[in-house]
Amino acid sequence: MKVLVTGSAGFIGSALSIRLLDRGDEVVGIDNHNDYYDPALKEARLARHADHPNYTHIRMNIEDREAMAKLFKDQQFEGVVNLAAQAGVRYSIENPLAYIDTNLVGFAHILEGCRHNKVGHLVYASSSSTYGLNTKQPFSTHAAVNHPVSLYAATKKANELMAHTYSHLYDLPTTGLRFFTVYGPYDRPDMALQKFTRAIMAGEPITVFNYGKHRRDFTYIDDIVEGVIRILDRPAPVNENWDSNNPDPATSSAPYRVYNIGNNNPVELMDYIEALETSLGKVAEKELLPLQPGDVPDTYADVDDLVEEFDYKPSMSVKQGVENFAKWYMNYHQ
Repeated sequence: MKVLVTGSAGFIGSALSIRLLDRGDEVVGIDNHNDYYDPALKEARLARHADHPNYTHIRMNIEDREAMAKLFKDQQFEGVVNLAAQAGVRYSIENPLAYIDTNLVGFAHILEGCRHNKVGHLVYASSSSTYGLNTKQPFSTHAAVNHPVSLYAATKKANELMAHTYSHLYDLPTTGLRFFTVYGPYDRPDMALQKFTRAIMAGEPITVFNYGKHRRDFTYIDDIVEGVIRILDRPAPVNENWDSNNPDPATSSAPYRVYNIGNNNPVELMDYIEALETSLGKVAEKELLPLQPGDVPDTYADVDDLVEEFDYKPSMSVKQGVENFAKWYMNYHQ
């Protein structure tokens, strides 16, 4: 099918574009190539698929209302995967308005494009950060998430609410995916794995927040992409048994769904660091610091719905995933 991938020079967007092209889809990718981190990495990701005959790349902002409306009208997509967003929990504390522009205004333009051009399915990135102050684990999409602890998380929760409205009013199938700590080759330089690796290779100390007591459901990039593709291929259905007196947050009387995509196997941050040390053959000097504002101590994904409905569960071990990342990093940075 013909698929729009927003954020197509990003970590997940580029990997997804490659997989869609490999299976024969036509992909139109858009990305604004901003300088939130080194744009050279975005160019390197894009170089892997930019010359594919079924790929078209457009440099634009999803905040540009007129450009987005024209794109949807001209291209007539069958499916849309929205991965464009201002990312980063800590950056949202310093620069909140950037998140309003991209994650809310930009997302509204995508919803409008889907509505007016009869897109068959909109899949969009949400986040495990939406669970906020929730402590019952594993985190379930069937539990309410009304207490985010960062503006980034709040915008992702808002995306889910906005999508539901369009599913209800315009019968637009929408599926939100709460990703859990995605990592792997070509990941973002502001993420822990690249920051740790840069410091270790330079002989500098790494900053370990929450005194290393974090537990994260680290999820490998290939596992994320596989989940996205399986879900994209099956437009969100109506839940015929949805009960307004006992509402299920993950489903609806509209064609709307929310899923977790996570490894379902939390790993302590110190074990993650140890896997990296082993892969690099160097031991890190660690500076232990308290929990940072906007962070949550632990994440743990309930993926029962993925298993039941799509016969799929992420499976890459942290040991192997980190080793794959380390090999890529050493080669990329020579």
